[in-house]
Amino acid sequence: MKRLFWLVLASSIVGLTGCTQAKPETAGLRHIRLPMGYVADPQYAPFYVAVEKGYYAAEGLEIEFDYSFETDGVALVGANELPLAVVSGEQVILARAQDLPVVYVMEWFQKYPIAIVSKASAGITTPQDLAGRNVGLPGFFGASYVGYVGLLTANGLTQDDVNANDIGFNQVESLLSDQSEAVVVYINNEPVQLRNRGVDINVIPVADYIDMVANGIMTNEETLTNDPDLVQGFVRATLRGLSDTLADPEAAYEISKKYVEGLDDSRLDVLLASVDLWRSDTPGLTDAASWQQTQAVLLSMGFLDAPLADLNAAFTNEFVSQPMPQ
Repeated sequence: MKRLFWLVLASSIVGLTGCTQAKPETAGLRHIRLPMGYVADPQYAPFYVAVEKGYYAAEGLEIEFDYSFETDGVALVGANELPLAVVSGEQVILARAQDLPVVYVMEWFQKYPIAIVSKASAGITTPQDLAGRNVGLPGFFGASYVGYVGLLTANGLTQDDVNANDIGFNQVESLLSDQSEAVVVYINNEPVQLRNRGVDINVIPVADYIDMVANGIMTNEETLTNDPDLVQGFVRATLRGLSDTLADPEAAYEISKKYVEGLDDSRLDVLLASVDLWRSDTPGLTDAASWQQTQAVLLSMGFLDAPLADLNAAFTNEFVSQPMPQ
């Protein structure tokens, strides 16, 4: 699996380096292309709010949202073709294991967003109940797989204890058709869909059992050294957008309609569920212990051959410790 990750990442670097032609900048603003998730989605509301309310512009930045594969963003930032990207924490560790000098600078999701969901009738209420059960995953890769293995490991289970199957991104259909007794999901997505269909479900959040690094902002060492003001301004503006979204998610959802084509009110519950994953007394801060646990899970999965020589170099809280503008 580690080799597969590296082949994907290496091909991304070769294919994407030199293909980052910049758009003309708005007068007085620096254009920043920001790789994020696959598609525009209301869960990116904090970024949309920060654009709409002029928080990025106040920092001298104009943001272009680039919806692409996560490994593309890792490759481009690691090669210093782009300065920033939205990624999950395990991708930072895996990239640094391959000598890409990326650094995580702001934790957006304060709770790891992966969960196990099942019909209430299946009687799966604890991780131990997964033993011997048929569990569907979107694939044996990415945050879903890492979270699933982390949950098992934290509860004394191994992958051999569970009958796991690759079902693609068809978790809702797989559960409703009884193809799977439980499925691995994003807690702010599929459970919302199932409840909206009137399905009685049980949800086991990974974050209730193990603290791992979730989605956040990544840069690279060269940008940190030569352009720290860019990182500081971007983080500051993003935290302002996050703060406004937490304070009034409904208003943030209305703003999101300008950025997500065809968005109606049916996905408001997705944003409301996401908000619960973002709340923190220390927004943006990341914790060393969660990095250690994430690395331990990656080692147990064989994604890493050895611990990073300096795990602390993979992240910094320097840019979220500065006072917010009044």
